[in-house]
Amino acid sequence: MASLRYRVQRAFQATFGYRPGLLVRAPGRVNLIGEHTDYNDGFVMPMAINRGAWIALQPRKDRQVVLRSIDFPSQIRFRLDDIGTPDRGWGEYVRGVAWALQQAGYDLHGWEGIISGDVPRAAGLSSSAALELAVARVFAAASQIKWQPVEMARLCQRAENEWVGVNCGIMDQLISACGERDRALQIDCRSLHIESIPLPPHTQIVVLYSAARRNLAASAYNQRLQTCEAAVQRLQTRWPHVQALRDVSSEMLAAASDLLTPLQMRRARHVVSENQRVLEAAAAMRAADAETLGALMLASHESLRRDYEVSSRQLDLLVTLAMQTPGVFGARLTGAGFGGCAIALVQANAAVTAGQTIIQTYRAETGLPGRAFVSRATAGAQLWRLRQT
Repeated sequence: MASLRYRVQRAFQATFGYRPGLLVRAPGRVNLIGEHTDYNDGFVMPMAINRGAWIALQPRKDRQVVLRSIDFPSQIRFRLDDIGTPDRGWGEYVRGVAWALQQAGYDLHGWEGIISGDVPRAAGLSSSAALELAVARVFAAASQIKWQPVEMARLCQRAENEWVGVNCGIMDQLISACGERDRALQIDCRSLHIESIPLPPHTQIVVLYSAARRNLAASAYNQRLQTCEAAVQRLQTRWPHVQALRDVSSEMLAAASDLLTPLQMRRARHVVSENQRVLEAAAAMRAADAETLGALMLASHESLRRDYEVSSRQLDLLVTLAMQTPGVFGARLTGAGFGGCAIALVQANAAVTAGQTIIQTYRAETGLPGRAFVSRATAGAQLWRLRQT
């Protein structure tokens, strides 16, 4: 983290010829439990991780945005009066955030900056949300807009939905905006009520990167969302109060076999049961019960594998290897699936060794350059004012 902090500052001075006045960081995330529930108005339990997007910048006197990336051989440059139309590439997240903020009535000022990040891309750790929230934090600082984390998370979600074209829920943006050090957040994705909850004592989260990449926008993510919406429409014919799968109980679902197709039933069954698992996981965390939390994580993975069908051979292998490793309480895929990462809840004193053991075997069996890292919960999007003399 420290190396990236100084790397973007040095690159800024080398590029623009003077020192930046501001520094912003926004984190990626892992989701402990509660997958594919956010866009169904359900419950999630993410934590912000100690990997993120960093931007060193200086406000400009005009309405032009110039951003160069250390990680890509490219830069973006546009005027806030003429953002253009959606295209492709990492710059669209920047344009999309500018578009969403201006659509909400904010008067934006220009800025120039350097960006870098250490969230693996297309790994299910929300590198896109980290980028969006970092950019929103920059615009707020450069334009002297009061930072309102929940409001900015909503607008960044709109940017990803309507500009980038990924119909994600609010979870990724909200945890990147509102994360807390050493805490996970239980989020009600309907009311946006947030409760911070600590992990069980003497445990850590190990992130297991499969190196099996996937393009979320081109994946079956949107298909899952559409199937859930279709299931809700059918359920409303019998229970008019149902607005989302959040409103469906397991008893209602059991009585709806004549309404739903087999595919809709499987998707709905995952969402309904996953919401319950989040609530049970929160209770286990409050009770410092690592064993129960681990069992719920494993049950979540099985539901994602069987009913929601978003796992992969590599993710299943990582979870299997984790559960064979001493010190591991539970494991599951994290993020939308289709590749990316799994996570394991591990005894703190065994976390590093467990991660190394799992990945060593994984590499031998798949030939993929997977890797593991221990992650701690960090704060949401932050701003630092730098001395320029």
